[in-house]
Amino acid sequence: MHPANNRASMWLMAHNGYFKPEHMVYVSEQLNNLPDEHANLLLSLQLKNPTTILLFSIFLGTYGVDRFLLNDIGLGVGKLLTLGGCGIWWLVDLFMVQDRARARNYEILMGALGYQAAMYGQSHHHNHHHHNQQPPYQQ
Repeated sequence: MHPANNRASMWLMAHNGYFKPEHMVYVSEQLNNLPDEHANLLLSLQLKNPTTILLFSIFLGTYGVDRFLLNDIGLGVGKLLTLGGCGIWWLVDLFMVQDRARARNYEILMGALGYQAAMYGQSHHHNHHHHNQQPPYQQ
C-alpha cells in the first residue's frame, strides 16, 4: 500500500455499497496500488447509487428509466415500448437492478483503472505478486 493513499481508502469506504461484496477484495487491492497522485481519478467517476437506481426502478421502471440510467439503452427501449413487459419485467428488475448498478460501477472503475494503468505504466507497481491476478467474474 502506498503510504499516502488515504484518499483512495476513504473513497472506497464512502462507496462501499456501490460494489458487489465479491468484488470488494479486488477493488481494494487495486485502489491500494493506486499512486496517491492518481487518486483524483476516483473523484471523476460517474458511479450509480444502487439505492437511487432502485427508486427510479420503483417509480419510473415501467418506462425503462432505470435501464437508461445504467446505460442499458436497448433494455430501456424494450421496457419503454412494452411498459415494463406488462409489469412483469418491471417487477423482476425491482430485485435485480441494484446488483446491475453494482456490476456497472465495477465496470466503470475497472475501465478507469485500466486506463490509468496504461497511462501510468505497469513498471511503477510495487506489488508485483498481484500483477497477474485476474479480477473476479463480472455478471
